[in-house]
Amino acid sequence: MARASRPERPDHYFDPGVQQERTSLAWERTALATMLAGAVTARIAALEFHYVLGTFGAVWVAIGGGLLFWAGWRYESLHGRLRAGESPAHPSMTRLVGLVTVAFNAFALILVITIAVLDP
Repeated sequence: MARASRPERPDHYFDPGVQQERTSLAWERTALATMLAGAVTARIAALEFHYVLGTFGAVWVAIGGGLLFWAGWRYESLHGRLRAGESPAHPSMTRLVGLVTVAFNAFALILVITIAVLDP
C-alpha cells in the first residue's frame, strides 16, 4: 500500500509573527484541555456510577484526540498552500468548528444540570 507523502517543511517562516505555529499550538492546547475535561468527567461519573455521564466523558476524550490529530494534520497541510501563495483560511471550517463547540458545550451543560436536578 502506497504511503501518502507529507508536504516538506518550509525552510523559512511565512510571516514574522509565525501565526500558523501559534494557531497550531492553540489548537493542540484546546484538544488537550478537551481530553482532560472528558477524563475528569468520566472519572467523576465512575465514582458516582453515572453511566451516561461516563459515556459522555469518554466521547469527549475521543473528540479531543481527534481534534489533536486534526490540528497536527492541518498544520502540515498549511505549508503547501502558503508556499503556493494561497490563503490558509477556510471560513466554512471556522464556522463549523464554532457551531460544534457551542452545541457540544450546550449539550454538556444541559446534561450536567439534568443529572444534578434528578439526582437527590
